[in-house]
Amino acid sequence: MTTLHDFDVQRLDGSPVKLQDYAGQVLLVVNTASQCGFTPQFAGLEALYRKYKDQGFAVLGFPSNQFGHQDPGSNDEIGAFCQKNYGVSFPMMAKVEVNGPGALPLYQWLTKEKPGLLGSTAIKWNFTKFLVGRDGRVIRRYAPLDKPEALAADIEKALAAAV
Repeated sequence: MTTLHDFDVQRLDGSPVKLQDYAGQVLLVVNTASQCGFTPQFAGLEALYRKYKDQGFAVLGFPSNQFGHQDPGSNDEIGAFCQKNYGVSFPMMAKVEVNGPGALPLYQWLTKEKPGLLGSTAIKWNFTKFLVGRDGRVIRRYAPLDKPEALAADIEKALAAAV
C-alpha cells in the first residue's frame, strides 16, 4: 500500500525531502501560487501551521505555474514573496506541475487517492488542499474555495486520531 511517506520531493532551495520524515504527523498538502485571487490563503495556512505545529501538524506548500501562469517566478522569488507578504514559515517545496504527464508523482498519487468532483483526478486550480493523516493516507480533499480556517475541525480530528 502506497502512502505519502513513500515519496521524495525538493525544497525551494533544491534540497531533497523524504516525506517519510513526516511520518506520524498530520499534513495539509497545498498547491500554491503567488499571483492568484486565492493567494491571501497563505495567511490562513500560516495561521493553521502556527496553531497546530506543536501538536504534530505541518503545511507543505507546492508552488505551481499551471493555472493562468500565476506563479512565474523562480523558487527563490517565490520563497521571498511568501516570507515578505505572508510570513510563511511552513515548508515550501520546489515549483512543480500538479497535472498532466509531468505531474509530480506525489500529486499523481494524491489525485488518485481522493479524486475531485465527479471522480476527476485533475487539480482544478491553485490552492487545492489534501489533508493527510499521521499514517500517510489521504483523509480529505478540499477545493480552492475552501478557506484554511474552515479546515480546523478536520485537522483537530486528525490530530486526535491514533496512528
